[in-house]
Amino acid sequence: MSQTAQASLFPAKQPSVQGPWPLPSGWEWVPLGEACQINPRRPRLERADDAPTSFLPMSGVDELDGTIAGLEERSFKDVARGFTYFEEGDVLFAKITPCMQNGKCIVTRGLCDRIGFGSTEFHVLRPSSRLIADWVHRFLRRLAFRLEAKEHFRGAVGQQRVPEDFLASSLIPVPPSLDIQRRIVARIEALLAEVKEARALAAAIRRDTDRVMGAAVEEMFDNLEHRKVEHEPLGSLLRAKPQYGLSEKASDSPPGVPILRMGNIVGGEVRLNNLKFVELSPAKETKYLVGNGDILFNRTNSAELVGKSAVYEGSERVVFASYLIRLVADQQKARPRFLVTYINSLRGRTYIQSQLTRAIGQVNVNAQKLAAMLVPVPDLKEQDQVCEYLAGLKQEVDEMRRLQAQDAELLDQLEQSILERAFRGEL
Repeated sequence: MSQTAQASLFPAKQPSVQGPWPLPSGWEWVPLGEACQINPRRPRLERADDAPTSFLPMSGVDELDGTIAGLEERSFKDVARGFTYFEEGDVLFAKITPCMQNGKCIVTRGLCDRIGFGSTEFHVLRPSSRLIADWVHRFLRRLAFRLEAKEHFRGAVGQQRVPEDFLASSLIPVPPSLDIQRRIVARIEALLAEVKEARALAAAIRRDTDRVMGAAVEEMFDNLEHRKVEHEPLGSLLRAKPQYGLSEKASDSPPGVPILRMGNIVGGEVRLNNLKFVELSPAKETKYLVGNGDILFNRTNSAELVGKSAVYEGSERVVFASYLIRLVADQQKARPRFLVTYINSLRGRTYIQSQLTRAIGQVNVNAQKLAAMLVPVPDLKEQDQVCEYLAGLKQEVDEMRRLQAQDAELLDQLEQSILERAFRGEL
């Protein structure tokens, strides 16, 4: 037989695809576009208009666990046009920022009649007979894959998406049998269940930590109440009447003086980030200049945000915006930090909530009602002791939160290590 005839009967074996890391014997790298149908065409559906049909919005995907958290049921006529079609066992991968980076990727399960529709911002991957859906799902959920996908975004800032051709050309490791895939996925799920349990415990500890400061503050004011410490109107503890801030068009960068806004009041502190700038005459700047020890009170927005307050403790030249009220404490009567602690306490917030008025979709508290708030006023020495104790406690709580954040990061790293080892055949 001629060499040409032999070549036609026994074609030369194609060299295996070289992937980003070596694989165990029998495994191979395969482009996702060959291992899965990507965004397969929707078949013709004969379905009654009022037939219950599964619908999955982007918000229905739990980004932490990569599971379905909110599968809806709608009539077929309401979802049949303008949405992404998928079937039971498909893998959905969010294509748009920031959903993709956050890990919105799931296997579709529990669909009415095994079909469903969802957000147009999903890519659909339908695994071939060589892959199980959970293998594809866990591969796409890897942080390394999401970071690589981000590098291939297309589109305008804020509306960037992962293109289909990136998915199609991405390589996925394929073990030689579905049974091997199932065993590895089962091992992944068992290990990730332990990580999830550790996260739940950490979350409970964080909730307890978050309650420490509030509990200490309430206990302190309970004690003052029990001792029948005299209360005085907040206005009588100030050097001047409460002052509204200024309303000026602000820019994102200098020239001008930085202006403090609602977003700069965080956790009872003034933070000098994301500042805007206003240009003012010297006289106007002097009138609205915030001094060290001044109290800023948020007077308007949603009911949850109205009333949050902070002491400005700094020397930066800053002014304050119109939806803030400035309070200047008479420090011969009350310490600014003590007053802010009361305003931000459960008692203070309860009073503020009782004084809200509504206007154009927002709630407000005016300066007069704020000045009428009754505040317990122990002597200055006790106020200083209270503030010193709470400051020390806050340092301890902040350190606890820092350590908890480190633990959370370690759990994230452990999860990714499990996934990376799995797709190297090391589990």
